[in-house]
Amino acid sequence: MKPPTLTSRRGWQRFIAGIAIGAIISWILYFYMHGVMQEKQIMLIEAQKTEIEELKTKNAIWEKEYAAKNDEAEKKLTIQEVQVAITNGNSYKLNLLSIVEAQEEIRKDLNSLITKDIETVYKGKLLLKKTIENKIVEINDKKYTFEVKEILFYTKLYIEVHVKRY
Repeated sequence: MKPPTLTSRRGWQRFIAGIAIGAIISWILYFYMHGVMQEKQIMLIEAQKTEIEELKTKNAIWEKEYAAKNDEAEKKLTIQEVQVAITNGNSYKLNLLSIVEAQEEIRKDLNSLITKDIETVYKGKLLLKKTIENKIVEINDKKYTFEVKEILFYTKLYIEVHVKRY
């Protein structure tokens, strides 16, 4: 018995050869397209990494400069205005003019604080408080003293006081 020859089945040979050649060509195209796309993605990722690093360094520089300028500005903050408020003038039946005159007298004593550093004024807040509380003001032939209730320090020095009879 003799095996059949391969020449008798030419159609099947062509079909199998076409499948093999098609598979090889499709794998080559797949690897080429996949490689090109991956190369583009890698280049994009690398470009983004460098851009992110540049932005991080710029951001760090900006933050350092911003912090330095803020520190410098805080050091340069000075008192620009002194504001005094008397809160209980009505309880002693003081008229508005008398209250304003008393506020002006306190403000005159504190005008020397204008253009001083906030930190310096804050360190001397006890002296500031005692200066106001030891002041005696005569309003309508009666003597009054003041009690400091609140002091706020910023570019505007705000002092809230209560009137007390001497």
